[in-house]
Amino acid sequence: MISEDTIVAIATPPGRGGIGVVRLSGERAIEIASGLVEFPKHPLETQRATVGVFKGPGTDRVLDQVVITVFRRPHSYTAEDLVEVSCHGSPVILRYFIECSFERGARVAEPGEFTRRAFLNGRIDLTQAEAVRDLVESQTLYQARVAASQLGGAVSIRLKPHKQVLLELIARLEAGIDF
Repeated sequence: MISEDTIVAIATPPGRGGIGVVRLSGERAIEIASGLVEFPKHPLETQRATVGVFKGPGTDRVLDQVVITVFRRPHSYTAEDLVEVSCHGSPVILRYFIECSFERGARVAEPGEFTRRAFLNGRIDLTQAEAVRDLVESQTLYQARVAASQLGGAVSIRLKPHKQVLLELIARLEAGIDF
């Protein structure tokens, strides 16, 4: 289930910082990012960091030097085309990049939408999607370790044999009902 719309959101915590990351995912993610950033030395390459400059639309004024990383579908977190733009962590620059993305057709991502897309596109299962939330919300090292284990598929691996048995039972039950 690849979504036809493109979403954008700031991926780093709110406030000022050394680095701020804007993430785009969807059919037009690469096109939108490429339209906002100039690459003086190298064109965008998949799974390689590329240095460029962010200029506001219709101007030659450089607003920030950025690093863009492109992940083409299905080899991304969401299993869609995904772009991460790392810029200096100025909230003004991050918000302006988002606004410029809106002008080019992206929409704001809902909370958890990147993970929801990863789940709907089969990149992660439900227990792993829940683990993302648990890891983000963890308050102790123990909680973080448990969530990281679950994110790595520990729960899914343990449930897999039971899932197979249940699927076989359902198939037998449905076959019995049909005949």
